[in-house]
Amino acid sequence: MVGLSALWLPILISAVVVFVASSIIHMVLGYHKADFRKAPNEDRLMDAVRPLGIPPGDYMVPWCSSAEEMKSPEYKEKLAKGPVLAMTMYGSGPFNMGKQLVQWFVFSLIVGVFAAYLAGRALGPGAEYMAVFRFTGFTAFACYAVGTWPASIWYKKNWGTTIRGTIDGLIYGLLTGGVFGWLWPAM
Repeated sequence: MVGLSALWLPILISAVVVFVASSIIHMVLGYHKADFRKAPNEDRLMDAVRPLGIPPGDYMVPWCSSAEEMKSPEYKEKLAKGPVLAMTMYGSGPFNMGKQLVQWFVFSLIVGVFAAYLAGRALGPGAEYMAVFRFTGFTAFACYAVGTWPASIWYKKNWGTTIRGTIDGLIYGLLTGGVFGWLWPAM
């Protein structure tokens, strides 16, 4: 068994490597450009929504608060009339990604802690590279990728976006496994 305190370096380095890799994937490779499409009549849509003053948050339209309300004729009429949508409002103003980048790095550290914990319980000091790689790489893959699937299952997020995110998760898992295998404590 290897304690988390002995694995702080691979946790930190794997988070940095994943952060850099994700930056390259999103800013250089460009295959995530297909994750979102431009709305038809974008200007009209923005002009129609702006006066509503919807605060930042997640919304379902039409909304119902109970199973009974979902059965009501009024709710069924709203569904039939449409549109039916799930949306996230960001708010107005310049788009600053600083907060999201910090949160992404912290998330990558947490994934590293999960991978370290699982592998540290299963393997001892001096474990073979491939054993460390399998435990940490799979754990990281599951953390980075599998959690995106319910958005496509329940909220109709484009499966192409989910598949691209899963490919990213596989890359991040492989990188995490490689870093842990390289920096795993010797006997």
